[in-house]
Amino acid sequence: MNPNLEESLDHFERMIDSGTESMRIKAVIRLSKLSNQAPEYILSQTIPILSNLIADDSSNNSSPLQGLVIHCLKCIARQGDDGRLATEIGQSGALCSILRLLPQSNASVQKICLKCIWCLVNLCNENRLIVAMNGGLEIIVNMLSSSMDGVRRYLLEILSALSLVRVVRRGLVSLGGLRFLVEAASVGNMLSRERACQAIGLLGITRRVCRMLVDLGVIDVLMELLRVGDGALKVVAGNTLGVILANIDYIDLVAQSGAIPLFAELIQGSESVGQEIAEDAFCLLAVGEANAVVIAEHLVRILREGNAESKAAAANVFWDLSGYKHTVPVIRNSGAIPLLVELLSSQSSEVRETVSGAIAQLSYSQADREALNESGAVPLLLDLLHDDSEELKDNAAEALINFFDDPLQHETISQVVDHPSFRSMQNRLSRIRGASDNQTVSSMRQMNIDQAEPTRD
Repeated sequence: MNPNLEESLDHFERMIDSGTESMRIKAVIRLSKLSNQAPEYILSQTIPILSNLIADDSSNNSSPLQGLVIHCLKCIARQGDDGRLATEIGQSGALCSILRLLPQSNASVQKICLKCIWCLVNLCNENRLIVAMNGGLEIIVNMLSSSMDGVRRYLLEILSALSLVRVVRRGLVSLGGLRFLVEAASVGNMLSRERACQAIGLLGITRRVCRMLVDLGVIDVLMELLRVGDGALKVVAGNTLGVILANIDYIDLVAQSGAIPLFAELIQGSESVGQEIAEDAFCLLAVGEANAVVIAEHLVRILREGNAESKAAAANVFWDLSGYKHTVPVIRNSGAIPLLVELLSSQSSEVRETVSGAIAQLSYSQADREALNESGAVPLLLDLLHDDSEELKDNAAEALINFFDDPLQHETISQVVDHPSFRSMQNRLSRIRGASDNQTVSSMRQMNIDQAEPTRD
């Protein structure tokens, strides 16, 4: 390109406007080669010229100029860091022209078109909507149905980018394209697979689509992503698998696929969101008692070996599981209680708070109170009544009240009945229990009135 950029641009326009076919081809090839050197404002001015060239030449399927112009637009779209040029290409009408050319072009031009579309939808959100609103989804699904091996990966990665648009997700179900979305989650670059996985999670919320996805083998795909994905992809895959787990019919199927150890790894990861997702997944999986036993084994290992964050997450799961009747003996038999008691002395306030919450919940069971007392919980709980953390004091007081109400444990804590935190929690629990009892009596009274009321014709 000449030092005088404006003059070079004028020369390019003249070649396209009035040059021969050969001159046009040479001008477009030269622009493609120099696109990574020219400033953005110059490239921006070439976009409408190239867009018009595609539209004017769209009826000539055998023209070699088509593929060269589309390749040039792809080169231009990749310049800059913010996708601004890709956005301008989409708004210029070029993307719509490329979509119209795609189904009727020969194999070589189709590949060029797909590479350009792939680039445009990956760089710009608005371009995804343009493709979706101009029949692009139907074109991509139809091409995937034809098993085009040479360009299949581009098609799948375009589909995964499009699936972030709500109207596309709806269309995938009606067009029978869910199988391709599942395939897109299993191949391609990690970002593309993450997008497909995210779309699957959004679609799987409904029971009907969830069943369709499971029938298409989505559980195996998600398990593979949990194994090999990077940090962000594992979080998305775990969340999507949690969506599948929300349908109770698939809990055993997910457990049998080996999900529990992988969710345990997620709890030990550095992503706090991943830990929360794993906690929720364990609470769903633990509906099955056999699953709860395996989960408890992994959590005990984390309580022994994990860092502060993962120990807090493991204690949080035990806190939740201690609210299930069938998992209370599982927790006790797992050996978790001595470890939880030991962690009441942790240097981490987060660990102490979650552990104390789990112990407070466990203290509602007489057998667990005995195990807690044998592990030395009471003196540590008494010390926590003097902690600066209100949550810690509340959890400790709640547990101690349950010990106080137990005739077998009453004497062990009789010296703290006048402690302000103990009294405050005792009054609070009394009000909660009183309100609950009143509600039950009121409901029974209303039921008796309803039963006594004569029926009317």
